[in-house]
Amino acid sequence: MSTTGVRTVDWIVTDLDGTLVRRDREIVEPSLAALRRFMDAGGTVIVATGRSETAALPYYEALGLTTPAILYNGARVVDLSTGTVLYRRCLGVAAWAQLTMLFGSLPEGVWPVAFSGGRAHTLHDSQALRDYAHRDGMTLTRIGAWGDLLLDDIVKVMLICDDPGLMDPTEEQLAANVEGVTLVRSESTYLEALPPGATKGAALRELAASRNVALADIAAIGDNPNDLDMIQAAGLGAAVGDGAETVRAAADLVVGPCADGAVADLVARVLP
Repeated sequence: MSTTGVRTVDWIVTDLDGTLVRRDREIVEPSLAALRRFMDAGGTVIVATGRSETAALPYYEALGLTTPAILYNGARVVDLSTGTVLYRRCLGVAAWAQLTMLFGSLPEGVWPVAFSGGRAHTLHDSQALRDYAHRDGMTLTRIGAWGDLLLDDIVKVMLICDDPGLMDPTEEQLAANVEGVTLVRSESTYLEALPPGATKGAALRELAASRNVALADIAAIGDNPNDLDMIQAAGLGAAVGDGAETVRAAADLVVGPCADGAVADLVARVLP
C-alpha cells in the first residue's frame, strides 16, 4: 500500500445509519477518526441521510462539519450550521392528497409519518413509531388530522411497518394508487414517499455541480437501497459489508461491516 498520504478524491459522501452510525446511534469511532484524518488532508465530508435537520444535527456537529448536508433522502440540502436551505423539493399537492386518501386503507401495522415545517407528524401512537423516534433521536408531533398540515410543504412521508413482510404490499399499494412520488426503502421496515426525482444521488449531482466538483472526484458510501443512486453517481461507490445485497452488487467496492469501521475502510482506499 502507498504511504504517500495523497488524497485520490476530493469529497467523501457518507450515509449515517448503518454506515457511519451503529444501531445504538453512536458513530463508529474508527470511522470518525478516519474522516477527521481525511478532512485534515484537505478533503471534504458530506453527510447524506434520510434524517431531518434535527435528527442529523448531532452527527454533523460531532464530525465538526461546516458543509451542506443532504437530508430527507435528497429532498433537501441544508447548511446545518445556519439552517439555510440550499436545495428543496416537496410533494405535489395532488400526490399528498392521494397519499392521505390511501392512509386509511393501508395494511394493519403500517404507520404514516409526514415531514413538514422541520417536524415529523403522525396521527397515531405505536411501538414501531416510538422505536423509530428513539432511533432518530426525534420527537413525533401528534396532530388531529392530516389536513392540519400545509398542503405545499410536505417534504416526505415515511411508512413505518411493524414487520418487513408488510413492505411489499404497502409499496405495491402506493405504486398503484399514488402518482408523482419516488418510492424508496431506507430500512427493512421503512418505506418513503419522496418528491418526484428526489434521491440522494440527484441531490449530490446538484450540490457537486454548484461547487464545481467533478463526480469522478467523489467517493460515496451507503448500505441500503436509498443509497443506490448516490453510490452510482459518485466516481467511487462503496457498499457497507453488512448492507443490502442490491447495494453490494451495484458498488465499485465492498468494505467491512458498519460496526467494524466501514467508512474507515473507504478512507484507507482514498487516503493511503
